[in-house]
Amino acid sequence: MKILIGADPEFFLMQNGKHKSAVGLIGGSKWKPLFIDNEGNAIQEDNVSVEFNIKPSETKEEFRSVINKVLNHLKEKLNTFDFSTDSAVTFDKDELNSPQATQFGCEPDYNAWSMQQNPKPYNSNKQLRSAGGHIHIGCELAQEKPIDIIRACDLFLGVPSIEYDKGVERRKLYGLAGSFRKKEYGVEYRSLSNWWIFNDWSIEWVFEQTQKAINFVEKQIQIDKEDYYNIQKCINLSCYDTYLNLKSKYNL
Repeated sequence: MKILIGADPEFFLMQNGKHKSAVGLIGGSKWKPLFIDNEGNAIQEDNVSVEFNIKPSETKEEFRSVINKVLNHLKEKLNTFDFSTDSAVTFDKDELNSPQATQFGCEPDYNAWSMQQNPKPYNSNKQLRSAGGHIHIGCELAQEKPIDIIRACDLFLGVPSIEYDKGVERRKLYGLAGSFRKKEYGVEYRSLSNWWIFNDWSIEWVFEQTQKAINFVEKQIQIDKEDYYNIQKCINLSCYDTYLNLKSKYNL
């Protein structure tokens, strides 16, 4: 079975120690991304963040290479800025005074556990913005069994990510367990933040864990129903004890 794994991560800019809006600095949008090559790698502005898309990859080496290629392109383009590793930031009001800074993605996503559409995010902190690190999975199995794939992604990606991703603010807006969108090529897993895009080891880890999730479903291994709640509790509440129990039980 041919498996292609892609991503569309976001991140924030900093200058002189202050988080800065990316509005007007990148070009491109969700509907009209700015392609940087003929391979499908592209950059764009999303609200006040920088977002990029990568071509789908067949190996972890290719996955790592294309992410670094786009990041290096952006570092050259934005050479007076630093890249923030924060997945959620409260911006100063003067960085949010453009119409674009008040626009949020309007496409709904869904919950693979409740089988319901996720409610539109709401937070009383109107200056809070978040950055995701969504994973795109293209294969026949993801087309046929999208719910099983997303639940397995929660187990192999979302659950162990709390070991590394210390930014819990994002989940006040996005990134709850089981968040996904169905795609014609497969599925988009939307629970991860952008924590993993800044180091080679974590980029490769995400690729490998995604493959493990797919293999888990392909082998028709079942998640115990008693763990449906535990997986959601672990991810949504960053529950470390629950993570350790799931890690041991499923060899994560």
